[in-house]
Amino acid sequence: MSTQKYYYGTGKRKSAIARVRIYSGNKPGGVTVNGKPLEEAIPVEIWQKSATRPLELLEVTGSLSVIAKTHGGGISGQADALSLGISRALIKMDPSFRKKLKTKGLLTRDSRVKESKKYGLKRARKAQQFTKR
Repeated sequence: MSTQKYYYGTGKRKSAIARVRIYSGNKPGGVTVNGKPLEEAIPVEIWQKSATRPLELLEVTGSLSVIAKTHGGGISGQADALSLGISRALIKMDPSFRKKLKTKGLLTRDSRVKESKKYGLKRARKAQQFTKR
């Protein structure tokens, strides 16, 4: 597949990063994540649906082949990163997809990340229990 033309997109969520390549050709191969099929790499069905939502929204699921490499974070974060990466690659493939993806909120990077621990506290905001006497 390396000689075929592909479209690239990067997606990030929490500390997970997904590098996505979309191949449009005569042999659609589904979605492959880290060399495994999507069902094996992301075992929870809800996360699978959220990862492939851009493809289902644009109704191009059967005609494209998606190969992604993910690392960092957990499975949920990787699924959301994969969704953003697929959306960005689809826009590079066909800029007319942008409006439909934008209205569904699939182009917005979810910027919520874990807050860092503060000195003297147990976690980011949890302090020791106060005793008056």
